[in-house]
Parts: sequence; C-alpha cells; structure tokens
Amino acid sequence: MKTIADINRMTVEEFVAAFGDVAEHCPWVARSAAEARPFASRDAMIAAFEAALHSSDEASQLALIRAHPDLATRAELTTDSSREQAGAGLDSLTPEEFSRFTDCNKAHWEKYGFPFIFAVKGASKHDILAAFEARNGNTTREERAVTLDQICRIFRFRIEDRVTL
Repeated sequence: MKTIADINRMTVEEFVAAFGDVAEHCPWVARSAAEARPFASRDAMIAAFEAALHSSDEASQLALIRAHPDLATRAELTTDSSREQAGAGLDSLTPEEFSRFTDCNKAHWEKYGFPFIFAVKGASKHDILAAFEARNGNTTREERAVTLDQICRIFRFRIEDRVTL
C-alpha cells in the first residue's frame, strides 16, 4: 500500500506504472489523473480518476467501457478483474448460471454495443443478475451513464485497495 505522500512524489511515468491498470487497459486515465497532483487525500486521487474519465471525449469513454471484460467470462482477465469476479462468486458458477451470464452478456452487447459493467466488490452473483435485469430497460444513453458510474466505483475500489488513508 502506498501513501498519498509517496504518490505525490512519483514521476508521471511511475504513477502510470503503479496505477495505469486501475482503468482496465486504459493507462491514459491514470496519466490524466496524475496531472491533478499533488493529491490532498485518497478521495482527491479517486476524484482525479473520475474527472479524467468524465472530461474525456465520447470515443475515449467508449474505448474504456469496451476494454472491460464480460462478467463471468472464461477469457483471461486482469489481476484486479479476476480477484473482483472471484469475490462475487463468478469463478464458481454452475453450468446453468454460467449459461445465464453468457446469455445476459450477449443480450447487453447486442442492445447497447458494449459490455455490461458492474462494480462487483461486495456483491453476489444474484445481485449482479438482478442488475442485468433492472438495467435492461435503460435507453442507450441511460445505460452508458450507469456504466460510467460503475466504472467510477471500480476506480474507487481499486484505489482504496492500493492507497492508505
């Protein structure tokens, strides 16, 4: 775990090396967040990641959304995604549950053109399936906004795991 003082002393390159993976395969978010240093607190660092996302153009946001894996996928995941999905029980689904997740992921892609994203930390597979169902009625604009909010929650969880108060 790093302190805010440690983080504020990092070069931009060191910061990106340490936190570039907070935003799934999109180190540009960390690079942009680094410009807001020095951070007064961990929450200020989280806010910088959120601001980087929300101030980016639509194409960059969509690229970040699409960089996230489908939930309960058998594809190779980042270390953070693997740990988070395992914590929600997505690594031990029954064949029927796996099929349901696969169908939900496919339907979401077909309807919205991007993966279903849910900050799974602290959630169960049942919570996630309920969210799939609840969000299915969203317009594309609404779903994109919810998705960006979920990505910000993921930023928070990942930074809280790496940075001390």
